[in-house]
Amino acid sequence: MSARSEHLASWVSRLVQIPSVNPLHAGPRAREVGETRLAEALAEFFTDLGADCVELVEVFEGRPNVYGIWEGTGERWVILDVHTDTVTVEHCEGDPFDGRIADGRVYGRGSVDTKASLGVMLAVLEQARANGHRIAPNLVVVGSISEEAGGLLGAVGLREWAEARGLRPNEVIVAEPTMCAPIHGHKGGVSLDIAVKGLAAHSANPHLGRNAITAAAKLIMALEAEHHRLQALVPSTAVGNGTLTVAMINGGTGGNIVPDACNLTVGRRIVPGEDNELVAQHLIALVERSCPLPVEITRAYVGSPAFYQSPESPFVQQVAQWARTRPEVAAYGTNALRYEGFADQMVVFGPGSIDNAHTAVEYVEIDQLERCAEVFARWLGLP
Repeated sequence: MSARSEHLASWVSRLVQIPSVNPLHAGPRAREVGETRLAEALAEFFTDLGADCVELVEVFEGRPNVYGIWEGTGERWVILDVHTDTVTVEHCEGDPFDGRIADGRVYGRGSVDTKASLGVMLAVLEQARANGHRIAPNLVVVGSISEEAGGLLGAVGLREWAEARGLRPNEVIVAEPTMCAPIHGHKGGVSLDIAVKGLAAHSANPHLGRNAITAAAKLIMALEAEHHRLQALVPSTAVGNGTLTVAMINGGTGGNIVPDACNLTVGRRIVPGEDNELVAQHLIALVERSCPLPVEITRAYVGSPAFYQSPESPFVQQVAQWARTRPEVAAYGTNALRYEGFADQMVVFGPGSIDNAHTAVEYVEIDQLERCAEVFARWLGLP
């Protein structure tokens, strides 16, 4: 392994070794819950790497975003947003926080999603400092909380933080594993929690009850039909068509009781051009008219519009040229959903594959770290 590769891998490994499991993904193997220790470590790293300003700002009780600002030689402002939370480690093989470096990879929870991007940026800044080089743009590196679950609270916090300072960035990179391809669009989302209300009775006399599970089954078939209707539409962009998924179901209290309740969670992916509020209203109306028993919408998450910009936009094309990749769209969502109108230009970008995220054995390839480092260096105007 070259010295450069070792430098990059060691930074990613160091970050993996600091647990930062999202509290909504907590479990007995998490060791610690939340992003606080990582945010505090990052504040120290930022200071050591010459940041002109470092701030820890609590977004939610005990869960801070961390901001590092490096003043550049020019007037341009750029932001790298990296979420600090990871998903659960309960299904991981071995020690999920060992940060093992082997076989041309860095292993461990968060290695690809998405401590890789953060580690690469820290390595690039450290090398620039060692060589006496100043960056060209004014740079903000953000460690943001709650991307994996909980409503993208860190992204909301970042936007509020920047707007309170009158800062409108020229360019934003939202860090995610993209195989170093600039992602210029992905879907948004709406979700509903639905309670179907029936009437309990002895299962020997089902006619005396109203079966909430049977009613929910009919509702599910109507939702499946709506999903197929969406697939038949002509997509307006490369992001494709909206989708509808029944993600969770539970109900019943015993094997000899007609169930009086059944609960569903339904997710609807939003594509560019769709209005989240209208989609949510349409979905609620579909649920209410399709279920043969009364329903209650116990939670409606309206979310944000889909993220989309032209693949021909200058920053998308520039990142693609630097990375020697092509602009792409993604199926998953990111913090970019909270940044509509926030920046002049934005891409989702980072090393490694989303296929390796959230898995029992998570890893990022070191050659991907090297490619990402080239892009970050070019972005910062470093030799």
